[in-house]
Amino acid sequence: MHPAFSVVFFTTATGAGYGLLALLGVLGPLGFIAPDFWPGFVGMGLALGLITAGLLSSTGHLGRPERAWRAFSQWRSSWLSREGVASVATFIPAGLFGIGWIFLGRLDGWVAATGVLATVGAMATVCMTGMIYASLKPIAQWHSPYTLPGYLIFSAMSGSVLVNALLQGFALGSTIPLAASVLLTLLGWGWKLATWRYNDQLEIQTNANTATGLAGGTVRSLEWPHTEENYLLKEMGFRIARKHSAKLRRVTQALAFGLPILLLIAAFALPWPFAAVSSALAAIVQFAGMLVERWLFFAEAKHTVMLYYGR
Repeated sequence: MHPAFSVVFFTTATGAGYGLLALLGVLGPLGFIAPDFWPGFVGMGLALGLITAGLLSSTGHLGRPERAWRAFSQWRSSWLSREGVASVATFIPAGLFGIGWIFLGRLDGWVAATGVLATVGAMATVCMTGMIYASLKPIAQWHSPYTLPGYLIFSAMSGSVLVNALLQGFALGSTIPLAASVLLTLLGWGWKLATWRYNDQLEIQTNANTATGLAGGTVRSLEWPHTEENYLLKEMGFRIARKHSAKLRRVTQALAFGLPILLLIAAFALPWPFAAVSSALAAIVQFAGMLVERWLFFAEAKHTVMLYYGR
């Protein structure tokens, strides 16, 4: 698949934003964060800012962005439409939660209830984003048992690292959020390695013979379907060299997982404000690494329509 930057940024930013929002919605009412103005303003502003930026960037891949609203009408059959509905609906409890926290200084009662609803909405939206890709049977690398859990794991991982950076920045950090961010990053690393191993050993059973039902020889096209590149070749026929894929996988492991873990471990031993700086760097580096990971997620996918072109 052709990795358009708008979609790469969309999946990375919304995953981190919804992960942060989901954790704020439960950690605040549980007492891990004080109901103060600045932690609430920065935390909710960052979460909703990432979500909004990601949703807006997704329209950049549309031929007619002004018609994006029509996608909401297909919620009965389309995971993309369900994602859009869920993302907009989540803004309601998230907004009320932010108002109660920032302007009223409360994280109890109805504010806590809206926080839980925002958490549920964030998790549901991430699930629907994952199902957009997991439901596509023609792309075997996506239609696998690793895709949907991977979206949830990476969202929780990115959100936990951002929460830790927020707490450390306001000198509210404790070992529990810091340790959780390290463990979730390790889980994400392991899940990504398992996903790559599964995809590399994947044997696609379909070929030109099985697609046409012909046997007794090798089916091949006598001539190309058309004389120049079209939408299918541009969007579905992108190919990445194996050496480039291996290099980018190493970059992903270093930026998205390895270096953030080292920076988070360093935060255990460093006093404030050095622990806050180390935690912030971990969040920034991980976001950059997840951009590379998402690019590979699209670039390494192979659509079976390419059988029509002899690949």
